[in-house]
Amino acid sequence: MIWESLYNAIGVPALSVGFHAAAKFDSKVREGIAGRCDVLRKLKSQLNLARQSDHTVWFHFTSVGEFEQAKPLIEAIKDDSRIVLTYFSPSVQADVARYSYCDASGYLPLDTRNNARALLQIIKPTLLVFSKFDIWPNLVWSAARQKVPIILIAGTLHAKSKRMSYLVRPFSRSVHRHIALHCAISEPDAERFRQICPPNARIEVTGDTRFDRVYQRAAAVEAGTELFPGQSTLNRQVLIAGSTYSEDERVVLEAYKLLQQAPSQFRPHLILVPHEPTENRIRQIREILNLRGFSYLRLSDLTKATDLRNTDVIIIDTVGLLAKLYSIGDVVFVGGSFHGSVHNVMEPAAMAKPILFGPTVHNAYEANVLRDEEAAQVVNNATEMASVLGDLFNDPIERERRGLIGRRVIEENLGAAERTLDHLRPYLK
Repeated sequence: MIWESLYNAIGVPALSVGFHAAAKFDSKVREGIAGRCDVLRKLKSQLNLARQSDHTVWFHFTSVGEFEQAKPLIEAIKDDSRIVLTYFSPSVQADVARYSYCDASGYLPLDTRNNARALLQIIKPTLLVFSKFDIWPNLVWSAARQKVPIILIAGTLHAKSKRMSYLVRPFSRSVHRHIALHCAISEPDAERFRQICPPNARIEVTGDTRFDRVYQRAAAVEAGTELFPGQSTLNRQVLIAGSTYSEDERVVLEAYKLLQQAPSQFRPHLILVPHEPTENRIRQIREILNLRGFSYLRLSDLTKATDLRNTDVIIIDTVGLLAKLYSIGDVVFVGGSFHGSVHNVMEPAAMAKPILFGPTVHNAYEANVLRDEEAAQVVNNATEMASVLGDLFNDPIERERRGLIGRRVIEENLGAAERTLDHLRPYLK
């Protein structure tokens, strides 16, 4: 097969070189390379100790968001199937390690022919499930040869995807033709999948399973719960900046400064939640806050006696709190959108919070829906953000209106998990 030969002769070596070159500059990439050491042996060891079952379902996903999309399905079939999880990004490693419902897990090694064959031999899946878009060609081709059915869940294919380009489309078709079922999140995504699949491909619009997941999590957050020491002393409105990168923080903090300088404006508390709260990132944030003259405390510095009334910024220097923190915000800014791609906007929407994000949202169907429905608003710079924040903080009726629209959007999209399960279950008989 010409595309398979070209991919292995050119694509795989290029991926390997690029991966190791990036590791010289990116600690996250280095962490991923280290995590992949001896991963085949580790998976084999885990499976030797795992329970036996007639079905072994292998889920692969990129990072945290795609893992969340897989969870409702995993939890629906876990009692009757062995669950194996593989992932690409170090960002999700800790989440997977804490997850109770899997029998084996690890990084996906580089997509070589030998690795794909070895993985299939070790895992022996009865079904291979990809989440969203992280589809690896050698893994698909090898699984197809062994007649392992392949399913894509919560499938997305945005209009600017390279897979849609004239030159890449034949290669994409050589991969996607082996996928037994594409479960797309929307009709536009389904239509784009049809363009890179053969005419007889099975493509179903099932929706995004994350809607179900975030709605469940939002419902589980109890009103009035104190999430951190001193929370009860917050005496101003609250702006949550969630899952931020340094590019997002520059805009947010400049907007926050402008908001404080404007006449007759509120001075809200800012709860800043960096995407990865490493010591280096926290140090960078503290340096910027010192330069701008903001008062701040780290979450780890707080005690029961802490009085936050005169604190401008609270830096969240741990993980796992963001979804709950959205519940105490008056307005939410979702990060990633000034860095590369917007992060999860569903969680604040499920909490009925008005949402802001930057201009990069083409990767997120749900962000575009929320924007089009006026539950969310794009801000292109700090000046725009300060203006919008000022309007929202001064208008509780408008905040409530936007928040309720966001929650309605989430509620209207519920049921994707069950629709997807209806299509998945026949492969487990």
